Formats: sequence, C-alpha cells, structure tokens
Amino acid sequence: MNTADPSLPFGTARLRTDGGPDAADEDDTEKPVVLVVDDEERIPQAFALWLGDDYAVRTANSGEEAFERLDESVDVVLLDRQMPGLSGDEVLERIREEEYGCRVAMVTGVDPDFDIVDMPFDDYLKKPVGREQLRETVDRLLSVSDYDEAIRTYFALSEKRATLESEKTRSELDASDEYASLLDQLDEQEERMNELMGRMDPDQLDALFRELDGGAEPGAGTPGSADG
Repeated sequence: MNTADPSLPFGTARLRTDGGPDAADEDDTEKPVVLVVDDEERIPQAFALWLGDDYAVRTANSGEEAFERLDESVDVVLLDRQMPGLSGDEVLERIREEEYGCRVAMVTGVDPDFDIVDMPFDDYLKKPVGREQLRETVDRLLSVSDYDEAIRTYFALSEKRATLESEKTRSELDASDEYASLLDQLDEQEERMNELMGRMDPDQLDALFRELDGGAEPGAGTPGSADG
C-alpha cells in the first residue's frame, strides 16, 4: 500500500521500491510504458501516482539512470532539462541518436528560448505541471505515435511554435532567425501533410485534427486553416 508522505506535492504518497504491488514497473507488458526522468525524487514519484492507473511508469533520478531504464518497450519519456551529470538535453540527443522509437516531452522549469527550435522533442511542458495536463500530454503523444512520421514531425514543430508564441513577444519572434526557420520548416511539412491527408478517410482526419488541436495554442494553425 502507498504511504502518505508530506514531502511530496499535492498530498501524494511515496511509492514502494521493494517490488511489491505498488511498484511502478509492474505490468509493463500490459500498458503503455512511460519513463519519468527528473533529479528531484518527488517529481517522478508524483507523476507515477498520477499516471499509474493507465500506464506502466518507470522512474529515473538522473540522465545516466534513464538509460538503465530505457529500452524499446518505452512509449513516452517525460524528461527534465536541468540535471546534474547528463543533462536532459543530452539525454534527448542520445535518445534520438540511438533511434529509440519513443515520444519525448520536456517537463522542466527552464523557460523555453529559441534554442528549442533545433531540439528533437515532441512536446514542452513548463513546470509546475498539473495532473490533467500531464495525462493529456501523454495521451496525445501516444496517439500521435500511431501516425506517419510526417505527421509526427508536423505535430512536434507545431508544439515548438505554440510554446515560443506563448512565451515570446511578437517583436522577439519577428527578430529571431530560429523562429523564421521554424516557420519555414512548418510550411515544408504542411505540403507533406496535405498529401497524406488526401489519402485519409474522414474518421482518420477527424482524429488527426483533434490530436493537433489538443496540443497547440490558439493561432498555431493546422494545414489548410486560417493563420491570422
């Protein structure tokens, strides 16, 4: 049984680590697998409790430990950026270099800057993160994983655009070469998206736009929509 721990956020409880019935890694083969990586121990514990009903949650408290817990069965990684030793940015790069098939969301206290344009993540959440936002993000990333790579790329680029537009002023965006490059990438990817959508049936299109609209801020746009 979980035991109450006042050191955890929102009155959550401390997970057992003895392999008992509350262990976060149980039933990995029966549920989608989520790996939470954060050097603050209470964060992975809280996220595991929030997600544990529907996902098999693994936790790691460092970048090095993340690779002890990561394998091809992992579907989504929730990754802090600032950690001692191997940083979240370095973990992300290695995940992509070693071609793991998982989706990656950065979950961090670091304010997003224009350097995120070149970072190969799928979503960016600024702490503090609530339970519903976290669950919606994981659900969305799992849904996007079922789509063609072109759609996943468009989704990731759209998330970057929405993140920057929520944090930066219009003058900062207009002055940024990185932001201009991001818009160019979105335009190129939109052509591929339109080609793919021409081969989809109405139900597939409806599901796709629900996923994209769920992750983007108003005004981020989807293929064929007014962009303001």
